[in-house]
Amino acid sequence: MKYVSKAPPSDDINVSPEHPLKEAAILISGLTAVFTLLAAALIFFVDLVVFFVPPETEARLFASWWPIDLYSTEAEDPRASATRALLERLARHWPDSAYTFRLGVMEDDSPNAMALPGGLIVVTTGLLDRVGTENELAFVLGHELGHFQNRDHIQALGRGIALSMMVAAIGSGDGGGALGLTVADLTLRGFSRAQEGAADRFGLEIVQREYEHVNESWGFFDRLLEEDATSRDLLIYLSTHPSADDRIATLKAYARERDWPLTGPTALPAWQAAHED
Repeated sequence: MKYVSKAPPSDDINVSPEHPLKEAAILISGLTAVFTLLAAALIFFVDLVVFFVPPETEARLFASWWPIDLYSTEAEDPRASATRALLERLARHWPDSAYTFRLGVMEDDSPNAMALPGGLIVVTTGLLDRVGTENELAFVLGHELGHFQNRDHIQALGRGIALSMMVAAIGSGDGGGALGLTVADLTLRGFSRAQEGAADRFGLEIVQREYEHVNESWGFFDRLLEEDATSRDLLIYLSTHPSADDRIATLKAYARERDWPLTGPTALPAWQAAHED
């Protein structure tokens, strides 16, 4: 009897019975789950390490650090020297701080301020353009001091580095690295509502110690609310900070709880006062 071989099937050999879109969805879901678990584990590890790094060590390691993507104003800018002098005054009300605070003024039209490792506080020219009193600027600086007091900034840095490493690992070439830096920057600015609230309370206490009242501490936020609610500057500020109106109400309630005066004398920022003289 002669053996006759059969031709293999022509339409489904080596083809999965699953629909290609379903297979792609399963693959993407699996990779996303793995990436999420690895990122969470890395962030947890970084948080654990940061917890055991004392402020004195951080201050020493970052004593002269300046991010390469932050462009400062000219040294003779009177706003920089006046704001630096105000920061030094306010820092005296936190005598046991491990930091020697430094101030940088960054050329940026959007109103913002940030606390960076090693005692570096950066404010934008857009913020200085909008402050109307020294008192409200003092609160902004005091708020950033609050992030140092609670060590929010170093935890955010650790998480930013962790996410940068993960993004760079799945990227390629310069594009992956650039995306990682963007994630790190956003993480540095993205404090939680609880962290922002704690920094506000510390900042308000610093203002009370400096002026013996808290009048105009929220003046900067009042001014933002007077702008068009759809303005670019307001949207940028609210993207990294709590709602301005809620913040004002919370600050006033906190001051009343502690019987801190809500009224009192205010002063122009030093550069505005010098101009009027």
